[in-house]
Formats: sequence, structure tokens, C-alpha cells
Amino acid sequence: MSQVERGIRSVDRLSVLLDLAKVLHVDVESLTGTPWQYAPNGAPSRDRLGEVRQVLSRYDNLLGIAPSQPSTLSELNQAVTTAHEAYQAARYEDVIAELPVILSHADSLDRTAVDGRRDVLLGYSAAYHVAAKLLTKLGSGDLSMLAADRCASAAVEADSVAARGMAAYQVVCALLRSERPEDAEPLAVGMAEEAQRHARTDRPTLASVAGALWLIAAVIASRRTDQVEAWRRLDQAQLLAEMLGQDGNFAWTAFGPTNVGIHRVTVAAELGDPATALQAAESVDLYRLPVGLNSRRAQLHLDLGWAEVQRKRDADAVLHLLEAERIAPESVRYNVIVGELVRSMLARQKRGGRTSALHHLAVRAGVLD
Repeated sequence: MSQVERGIRSVDRLSVLLDLAKVLHVDVESLTGTPWQYAPNGAPSRDRLGEVRQVLSRYDNLLGIAPSQPSTLSELNQAVTTAHEAYQAARYEDVIAELPVILSHADSLDRTAVDGRRDVLLGYSAAYHVAAKLLTKLGSGDLSMLAADRCASAAVEADSVAARGMAAYQVVCALLRSERPEDAEPLAVGMAEEAQRHARTDRPTLASVAGALWLIAAVIASRRTDQVEAWRRLDQAQLLAEMLGQDGNFAWTAFGPTNVGIHRVTVAAELGDPATALQAAESVDLYRLPVGLNSRRAQLHLDLGWAEVQRKRDADAVLHLLEAERIAPESVRYNVIVGELVRSMLARQKRGGRTSALHHLAVRAGVLD
């Protein structure tokens, strides 16, 4: 706070703003003068989460109510696969529409299946895995934590290191969404270390899960401004990516050398180092990513937009945000940091003129009516 007051450090990172609010014992809105939204922009789809909430809040097993939607494990797995594909393509509204049915089928199967109990548990865990991902993305902290917890419980009962690692990742993301990094960090690091002990070239899923956990652990370190630890964790992920030898999507992690490169840009932006972020982006070839990973492709441009805002090069920032929107429109609409970047640029424009592209982007992002 002293550095900010003396003009040594600017409040150009989400983590700095949150830290200042915590130190001063005020909410973020008191510092920004504008309403702070952890939830995504755009009210219509948030309202549709009501159906998901109803499913998560229904405890028919306690009331002895028999499942009304029987389904097979293969049907559940196929539905979960389709939902993961839609999520990674940043078609979040499609996932919202299908999630109530998926979770109802998972609950029904978990209660009625007799044979193949471990496979059912893995299917159940996978269903709540995709639910936790979506709910975290949409900013619903309470529901994402509930979904992640159910995912984790089933993964532990199934006794699968890969499933436990995937569940741990979702719990970490849910904790971060609830502003509890001190709880998320030891889980991310501990599970990354365990999964890495089992990773080999002939176990690409475990290598991918361990790598994904190191990546999120690096982001956590950057949010507490620990540059050394953040880069060390990225280097751990790089070793696993080299072991994997490809840009894969095992366990829906999108893990591989290119994703590690994207996270180097993310971490640099989090650390408030735009020059390093731009330099890291030069070595990222998005064409190497598997087909369908539009959210990952868009993320690079979101981070570069963030870096350019830090440099106060708003025109370049808008171009990156527009490119992210071209690749995956919902990745822009449902990203709270994008909203803050757009607000910052709009505030600067009041002093220097209006850019039509930024104004229209602000409307689409839900910042302006």
C-alpha cells in the first residue's frame, strides 16, 4: 500500500486490488468506486443456473425418493464428454443447458448401479468435474465448491490417482474463486507432487494432471507476488510437458508445451510484468493446440490484452480482446478480468476521446448497457 501511495507501484493487477481491500478491511467497490462483480457479466445465463442449483440442492436419497431418470454409464460418459468439449470450446451456455440432466443421471446411476461400482464412481466424479469447472467459470463460488467436493469424494472412493488429481484441481479453482488461496495452494502443490511421482511416458494422463496442477500452483504463487516460486513451478510443468512430448488433452487438461507457454504469459501478467508477458507470447504457437481448445486459444489474447492495459497501450489491448472474442465470444463475456480491463480503458478514454470498438466491446462484455 505504501508503494502505491508513493507512486512506485500501480494498481494494475486484480491480486493487488484484492490485497489492498483485505489490508484496509474494506470491499473492493470502496476502492474502485464501481460495483465489483465476481460473477460473470451478462445476467440471462446466470439466471439459468437456477436449474443447476435445484439439482445440487435436492437430496432425494435422504427422503427415500426413487430416481426418476435411470440411465446407463455409457450414456452418462458420452454426455460428460460432450459437455467437456463444449466447455473447452467456450460454449458455456450449452453446458449450462445440459448440466441439470447430466447431474441427475449421475446421481441416479450412483444410487442404483450394482455392478462395476468403481467405473460408476469415476463416471460420477467426471460429471461433477465438468459441473465444478463451469460453476467456477461463471463465478458461483458456493455451487462450485459443492460440485468440486462431490467430485473429490467419488474420486477418493474410486481409489484413482488421476481422478483425485482432477478433483483436486477443481477444488483448488473453487477455493480461489472464494478468495481462499491459502487453502488452495498446499492442495495444488501436494497433489502435483503426488501425481508427478506416478507420471511416466506411458502414463500421459498422470503426467497431464500433474502438469495442470503445477500450472495452477504457479498462478497462485504469482498472485502473492512470489516470482521465484511461480517460475519454478512453471519449470516443473515444463518438464512434464517434455515428458508428454505433445500438446494433448488427457483428462481434459489441455496440457502440453503450448499450454505451459500460455501460462507463462498468464503468470507474467499476474506479476505485473507486461514486457515478460509479451516476450513469452512470442514463442507460443496456438496452431499446435488440439482442435476444439478455443478457450485456451482465446486465453492467450486475454492475457496479452491485460499486459497491454498495464502498459497503457489501450488500442493494442482492444485488438487482443477483439481477437479473443473472435475465437471464443463467451470467453470474453464470462471473464471478470475482462470487465475490469474494459472499465479501466473506458475511464482513460474520458480524458482522451472515445474509441467506438471499445465502446461496443464494453456493451457485449456487459460493462455498459
